[in-house]
Amino acid sequence: MNKQLLIAVVAASPLISLPAVAFEKGDIIVRGGAANVSPNDSSSNINVGGDLGFGIEVNDDTQLKLTAAYFISDRWNVEVLAATPFNHDIDFGTSDPLGTGDVLGELKHLPPTITLNYYLPVGNEAFKPYVGAGLNYTIFFEEEFTGANRNIGLNDLELDNSFGIAIQVGFDYMVNDQWFVNSSIRWIDIDTKASFNLNGTPGSVGDIEVDPLVYSLSLGYRF
Repeated sequence: MNKQLLIAVVAASPLISLPAVAFEKGDIIVRGGAANVSPNDSSSNINVGGDLGFGIEVNDDTQLKLTAAYFISDRWNVEVLAATPFNHDIDFGTSDPLGTGDVLGELKHLPPTITLNYYLPVGNEAFKPYVGAGLNYTIFFEEEFTGANRNIGLNDLELDNSFGIAIQVGFDYMVNDQWFVNSSIRWIDIDTKASFNLNGTPGSVGDIEVDPLVYSLSLGYRF
């Protein structure tokens, strides 16, 4: 190596990033970002004294999300997912049969989820893909019909909370030894039932499968 090249390498060395250190047992990571819940939904038909011949649909929503994970070994961690409440419009499964507008009502939910993740061995220390599986408990609240639907006598909308499995794939990409970006896709098994009243007559939707894909993009930090 000639003198000029040696000087150039030494001068540039502070700008050369060192390889990212692999996650280790005892590490704690947190991620904050956005998550989009995109239902892959289906439902049985609405029943009010008989089958009305059409069901309901649940629209998507995007909210802030936070995850925290603890590494129980160099490749395994336990992750907890939390988020600000998701707010979903509920539509008829057909074109406005009651003539009150396309939106039937709305609801909010929280999706606390715990996942066990495994980090795959790859040659690139900065790129850290993982797969995971766990359990979800979805809490529904503030369910209500739109004003136009309340005016024709629809009220007392309630959805049962849901308990189901969750699976995910994702990756962390290390910017340096502490900071990283993350992207993941989850599938969550969310099944529920709905009950309501129409001018005093009980109604129901016996089976609602929401089963969303949850897309997220986050910025993370390792402690």
